[in-house]
Formats: sequence, C-alpha cells, structure tokens
Amino acid sequence: MAKRRLSRRQKERIKAIQDRRRQRMETRAEAALHEAEKNEFRPGLVITRYGQNLVVENEQGELIHCLFRQNIGHVVCGDRVVWQPTTEGNGVVTAILDRQTALVRPNFSGEEKPLAANITQLVIVMAPEPPPSQYLVDQYLVAAENIGVKALITLNKSDLLDDASRTKFEDEFSHYASIGYPVILISAKYEHGLDPLLEQLNEETSILVGQSGVGKSSLINALLPDLNIQVGKLSHASGLGKHTTSTTTFYTLSHGGNLIDSPGVRSFRFGDIDRRHLERGFAEFGGYLGHCRFSNCRHDKEPGCALHEAVEAGKIDPQRLKNFQHMLQNLDSTH
Repeated sequence: MAKRRLSRRQKERIKAIQDRRRQRMETRAEAALHEAEKNEFRPGLVITRYGQNLVVENEQGELIHCLFRQNIGHVVCGDRVVWQPTTEGNGVVTAILDRQTALVRPNFSGEEKPLAANITQLVIVMAPEPPPSQYLVDQYLVAAENIGVKALITLNKSDLLDDASRTKFEDEFSHYASIGYPVILISAKYEHGLDPLLEQLNEETSILVGQSGVGKSSLINALLPDLNIQVGKLSHASGLGKHTTSTTTFYTLSHGGNLIDSPGVRSFRFGDIDRRHLERGFAEFGGYLGHCRFSNCRHDKEPGCALHEAVEAGKIDPQRLKNFQHMLQNLDSTH
C-alpha cells in the first residue's frame, strides 16, 4: 500500500513539474510573440525537436530556433508549420499545417502520439544476420499500408551472401515485388553498392526501420556523408549542442530526397489495430475480401474462403496468409 501511495505521489510530482515547464515555455512563447512583427506569418519545416525547442527551416533554407504555442498540438519532426519571426534567428511556431501522414506509437500512458510527420516511404532494412523474417516484414508492411506510405524492402550487407543464401532469399521474398513492394539488395562494401537504394530514396521522405543488428546506423552514415556538417548546423541553430543527435531529425540527401532518422522508431511496427486495419494491411487481399461464403469468415478453415481459393490459384503467397492468421490470433488474444 505504501509503495502505491509513493508511486501516486511520484506521478503527481512529475505532472506538476511538466505543467510548470509547459507554463514557463508558454510564457516565453507569448513574450517572444510580443516582439514579433504583426501579421508576419511564414511557412516552415520542422527539422528537429528537443523538448520545447524546435529547429525550423524557412523558405530560404535557413535554420531558425523556435518556441511554439502550447495550444497548437504536438509538434514533431517533418511537420509543415506557420511561424513568426521574433529576434534575429529566432521565432515562434503558431500553427501546424495539415499532415499528409503521421507515424505514431503509444507513450507510457498508452496514448498514441506522433513521432514524425509527412513521411512518404517506409524502408524496411534486413541483413543476412539476423536472418530475414517474412513475418517481421509483413508487420512493417501492415504499418505502411495503414499509415498510407510506400514501402521498400531492402537487404543490407548483401556482400555476406553466398550463392545458396542469395537464392534462398530470392525464393522467399520475390513475391513481394509482384504485390507492389520493390525488393533490393545493397552493400556499402561495393562501389555503387548503394545505388539501388539511392534511386528509391530520390524524391521521397523516407524513414528506416528494422531489427537491431541489420546496420541501420551504418547505412544512415553512408547515406549522409555530410552528417556532421548537418548536425553542426542544427546544434548551432538550436543552441542545444549535441543533444540534437539523439532526437528525431530531418536530413536532406545529397543524391535527392530526404531522410528522417528517428532512433526511437527504428524497430517500429504497427500498434493497436483492429481486424479491419489488419486486413487492409495486406494489399493483395483487397480484391478478395467480402467474397467469402460467410460474411464473418476468419480466413482460417471456413469453406468457401476467397483468400484460400486465391492461395490455391497462386494469386496469394501461402506464407502471407499464414502470417495474417497469426497476427489475427495475436489481436484476438490482446483484446
């Protein structure tokens, strides 16, 4: 009982501290707005956020340190915003423009909060070790479909494959291309070994996800040869030093496109979804859903299941249906 009371007090103390911090930041933001020129609203892009501090890129490509009004909502990396200049190199964000997409996950309270906004592509990174998992890939693809972004399947460190393992990988993952998900093999060890990835990143705002150990961090360093320069500019603009290296950050790729690096979501998968969203996450199921003999078909052992008939006809890969069934069972067990 004593431990429970202590935990409650701790929660109340933390909340009180957070409320005081928010109030202080709101006071600072309001004070800064008094110094702003009236009606001078400008568009910008949130490059990174650290606590209540933002780095916003203006239309000229300059980086501006901004506070933000607390009543506009949760501002995240990738947001398009409206801001007002205050002093030289500083401003206040006063509005968030509509998001095209948002990557969200539950916080410690179970409340879903956005982590990055306006991404267009989820890059699923695998490697020969740990062994590639179709089930894990399908989880990421469900997330991509429900977020509404493209998905790219990438095998990193392909230089470690021998002929047998390369053939095995192609046999297991070739069907994804027929669904509409590109599958590429890359290696930073080969000259032009990253070219297939650079081509897919061009004109996209991408985020890399995948298991620990597949080389995401090394890949990001290889894709951003000017990483230290970009981080240095961010640190200077924010006044926060190297704290910016551990936050979700928007980077510009020299070969074209943008990359959002979010250490907290590199192992991201879908969160709390229902059966309808799970079905929608399997893109090739769309033409068969609603055509089963029974309206409540679970696509398991029911007669007249349109998905099973599609598998038998070679229209759906059998492993994809098995992975769907497994995910559905997990949903049932958690609801």
